[in-house]
Amino acid sequence: MKHRPLPFSRSLFTMLAALGASALAAETPPADGTAAPAPVVAKSVQEEAKSFQLPPGYRLEPVLSEPEIKEPGVIAFDGDGRMFVAELRTYMQDIDGKNQFDKLGRVSLHWSSKGDGVYDKHTVFIDQLVLPRMLVALDKGRIIVGETNTNDLFIYADTDGDGVSDKKEPFYVGGGRGGNLEHQPNGMVWALDNGLYSTYNDYRLRWTPTGAVKEKVAGNGGQWGLCQDNFGKLLFMNAGGEQGPRSFQQPVLYGAFNPGGQFAPGFDVVWPLVGLADVQGGGGRFRKEDKTLNHFTATCGSEFYRGDRLPAELRGDLFFGEPVGRLVRRAKVEAKEGFTTLSNPYQEAKSEFLRSTDPCFRPVNCANAPDGTLYIVDMYRGIIQEGNWVRGGSYLRGVVEQYGLQNVFGHGRIWRLVHTSMTPGPQPRMNTATPAQLVAYLGHPNGWWRDTAQKLLVLKQDKSVVAALTTMARTDRNEFARLHALWTLEGLGALTPALVRERLKDNHPQLRIAALRVGESLFQKGEKTLGADVMAAALDKDTDVAIQSVLTAKQLDLPEWPTLVAKLNTPTAARGVKEIVGHLPAPPPAAGLAMNPEQKKIYETGKTAFTTLCATCHGADAKGLPMAGAAPGAMLAPSLAGSKTINGHQDGGIKVLLHGLIGDIDGKKYEGQMIAMATNDDAWIAGVLSYVRTNFGNKAGFVSPADVAALRAATKARTQPWTAAELRASLPK
Repeated sequence: MKHRPLPFSRSLFTMLAALGASALAAETPPADGTAAPAPVVAKSVQEEAKSFQLPPGYRLEPVLSEPEIKEPGVIAFDGDGRMFVAELRTYMQDIDGKNQFDKLGRVSLHWSSKGDGVYDKHTVFIDQLVLPRMLVALDKGRIIVGETNTNDLFIYADTDGDGVSDKKEPFYVGGGRGGNLEHQPNGMVWALDNGLYSTYNDYRLRWTPTGAVKEKVAGNGGQWGLCQDNFGKLLFMNAGGEQGPRSFQQPVLYGAFNPGGQFAPGFDVVWPLVGLADVQGGGGRFRKEDKTLNHFTATCGSEFYRGDRLPAELRGDLFFGEPVGRLVRRAKVEAKEGFTTLSNPYQEAKSEFLRSTDPCFRPVNCANAPDGTLYIVDMYRGIIQEGNWVRGGSYLRGVVEQYGLQNVFGHGRIWRLVHTSMTPGPQPRMNTATPAQLVAYLGHPNGWWRDTAQKLLVLKQDKSVVAALTTMARTDRNEFARLHALWTLEGLGALTPALVRERLKDNHPQLRIAALRVGESLFQKGEKTLGADVMAAALDKDTDVAIQSVLTAKQLDLPEWPTLVAKLNTPTAARGVKEIVGHLPAPPPAAGLAMNPEQKKIYETGKTAFTTLCATCHGADAKGLPMAGAAPGAMLAPSLAGSKTINGHQDGGIKVLLHGLIGDIDGKKYEGQMIAMATNDDAWIAGVLSYVRTNFGNKAGFVSPADVAALRAATKARTQPWTAAELRASLPK
């Protein structure tokens, strides 16, 4: 198996529409005049490179392409700069997405034998996978991999150094998972706080010498892609709800805060060059004059640029893909008064940082690279939506067939963003570095080096560097060195209360925030005296530190945390205090719903499913979300609060989740498409319905897995979604 060329692979997920509760009625594709449009065809790498529009001085240069890779979706680098690529070889191999779950996916491995940035060596590291979607490189020859339709994570290892995995062991056993492949966890980042985070999941994992530990966090609203900034604050990407970046105000450990005003006006408007109108939202989602996408619909694959080999103007900026728009958005990040705002610096010019005239450019991921540049993963294909959104009779299918988009697949490119003023940096050699050498990298100007050095030190669990780390955390003039040293000590279990208290007086507010956060682990291990230090930090002159003190106090369940909320959230408080501290959820009231143990388990399953998936279209309050950028009153999904289907016979809700719903509801059209959820098991469907039917003012009662199983069997021959009229006519009177 070693060093063999990589065969055809497949594509990625668009992240377009999530769980909308009504569907788009079939529409006729926009007429294109008397002549049929020319079919879209694949371009060579060289031709595609000419299609890119970038600011002066910037360009994309190819790093990898077919035949070495096919249908890339995710990349990850190990300590020596070797690149792992998740290849989604079965994704949408035809217009109907047949055989998508065949074990034909793979993780390939690529490296430069000369250390010059040219990836000239290629192996198939892992073969026969089901749509691999999560990669986290560990130490030498080991990587965590997550596949589709399972919550299980495995560590694959190459023990003989031939570039091919020969050992597999479980990292986390989470059991099977159903649902559309676009509605499943992905991304996975080893964050600054030593937690492993992913989209959809309302938990994080922590690596320990004895195995993975699962810890509860807030549902993040993300779908495909997440990233962290220089100080460990995560950002998630949402496409199904057409919301773009999500949950980035504070670390998601403390809650998913998404207040109004966190985007500059018009931020969700996009400016593509390609006008094919191949968008799931139909006529409301493209400009009539040129058929270009007019609003976020497939945002994914984000990264804060944290490198050192591109101009300083980009550092700290956010980049993410919009594959339906064939563009990469650059966002400026402004933090003021404890509140973060994103804006498009090219909005007045009605432009984007990166656009392409090639209809097959599909940027689905971005990554900081060891060489200090930014890599862009391009699935390069015609169809970017999963088959449920391209069904026969749908608007989108007509457009796909009109342009022959289903005929372009089996490609894939990875690009390096470079600038004429700088050259890429050297290849790292961290896998064989000593712990002392890794400590020195914690202050590196490239954030990828800092993150990787910290991760490798935590994995080694070598306490010989504790003294050096303590000195660095106390005295290094580089705030990043102090920051990573502090978190590395936390990951080694070598923090002391004295060091935490000392860093609470650091002259940099982000170090004071870090001291509060790392101190949480000591408090939870018994150092309860740190509670007073947490309370005192609420008086810090820096708004962000004061906010963190409240978040930490609540996280530790200090009895006084509501007092801090009242103390900080005054009429004259800073915006961040009002939007974060002022909206901290109160302790939940005692449940008024009588549940037996089995019902409680089903209810909790449904609550998690609703908050992590359904709410992206129906809203956290289940009242439906307006379709941003559309005409007033246009809704992405209907309200479930007071819904006739939800409050009526239970078979109605079960049928909708099993088969989907299409068309108008009581004369009103909704832009999000409610696709079939039948790939989820009976308990999942029963849980979602039980939760929704007993919340949001609904009082319809529980649904059991047996109810779902019976109706699933009775309607197993059905292959098409329901219309509202057909659904109601099918229900018992």
